[in-house]
Amino acid sequence: MTAPTPRRAVLVAALAVATAATAATVSGGSASAAAPPAPRGPGRTVDNRFWHSYEHWRAGIHQGTTAVGGARPGLEIKTPAGRTEYADPHTGRKSTWEYATWTSPVHRSTVPATEAIASWNARTPAGSWIRIELRGTYADGTATPWYVMGRWASGERDIRRTSVDGQTDGRSTVWTDTLAVDAPASGLRLTDWRLRLTLYRTPGADRGPTVWLAGAMVSDVPDRFTVPAAAPSGRAHELKVPRYSQEIHTGRYPQYDNGGEAWCSPTSSQMVIEYWGGRASASALNWVSPEYSDPQVCHAARSTYDAAYKGCGNWPFNAAYAATYRGLAGVVTRLGSLAELETLVRAGIPVITSQSFLPGELTGAGYGTAGHLMTVVGFTAAGDVVANDPNSPDNPSVRRVYRRREWENVWLRTKRHNAAGKVVSGTGGVCYLYAPAAPSAAQVAALRAVGVLESSR
Repeated sequence: MTAPTPRRAVLVAALAVATAATAATVSGGSASAAAPPAPRGPGRTVDNRFWHSYEHWRAGIHQGTTAVGGARPGLEIKTPAGRTEYADPHTGRKSTWEYATWTSPVHRSTVPATEAIASWNARTPAGSWIRIELRGTYADGTATPWYVMGRWASGERDIRRTSVDGQTDGRSTVWTDTLAVDAPASGLRLTDWRLRLTLYRTPGADRGPTVWLAGAMVSDVPDRFTVPAAAPSGRAHELKVPRYSQEIHTGRYPQYDNGGEAWCSPTSSQMVIEYWGGRASASALNWVSPEYSDPQVCHAARSTYDAAYKGCGNWPFNAAYAATYRGLAGVVTRLGSLAELETLVRAGIPVITSQSFLPGELTGAGYGTAGHLMTVVGFTAAGDVVANDPNSPDNPSVRRVYRRREWENVWLRTKRHNAAGKVVSGTGGVCYLYAPAAPSAAQVAALRAVGVLESSR
């Protein structure tokens, strides 16, 4: 069974407490007597904005950065804006870096939001790294601080990739990879936001990082224990995605999130990376014991490990890892229905989903979890979900078929009861999408249909 995620469990508890406390204040009575928040009107509950084209990178405010063209446009350092020291809290090393920054245009969200999750895709050669920050504006016109959403490098030589704990202004807080409004029941929302990217390199170096994609998903998913059922398409469709078990790695490299028992996220990522043809080089895997099968799963765990979170389940770190493979892009988003997920699978795009459930809530799973990633690879003619579930004893048993209505609910709900009967949060449709950076026409149409790509590219 996938181990509970400590800091994400803290987010669940904090949001539940804040929501209850605010509801009690608004109603003037106890939390149990409080009226629920007013229902929201119809429409999307998720808004995505990702910068990835040459025109995108030319926009915004450049301080030492420049847009670069080519087959995969990006952002690079042109002339450093200055030098700075960074003391790595996880190694104790202090180093001097040249840096340059890019600040995105302000994006006014179509969804006044309670949460934001950033994504980025980048190449960080030796002697370089990047910092990703997000600043939002509340509905009253005041702004959040510049919140650090990640300090990231693909390797470990220069810095330890890390989220940043303890960031709050008393109205919103960053919980590992998610910026969340502290008391959503109060009506407080984020109405717009922008990113700031800082690119670092060794002083005097000719080249540094290249950022190919950056952006965020913001959302305001209504509180719900059950979700409306989406009608199945009636067509069976299954993608041939490699099958990997996390459980065969139990006990291996416990320094990375206690070993394979907790590796559902990188194991799922590796399945989809290899579906798209991504392969780790022999040199990248030479640190893994030759006695271990599927060394690329160990490599994925090491490459997604968040030194502050002390785990491999940082959502954007997984998407960023996927994009280190040639020609791949990766983002974190939310989908609004099982019909949207079917749209992607029919276009050839497997989807990595995050869900939580009690034993017995998902027939055939054989376990319960406070948070688990699996890969949806298809649907039966009846609409049941075909998933590669890494919480399986071996690779051949990874393929599972889950009942449509059960699976739909445990993935899309935002509230549930845990084993102690306490109300806790669900993920509300969170997923990772990995697809070619130059997608086919059918894939573009599917990504537009679910709101991940803008209407014109």
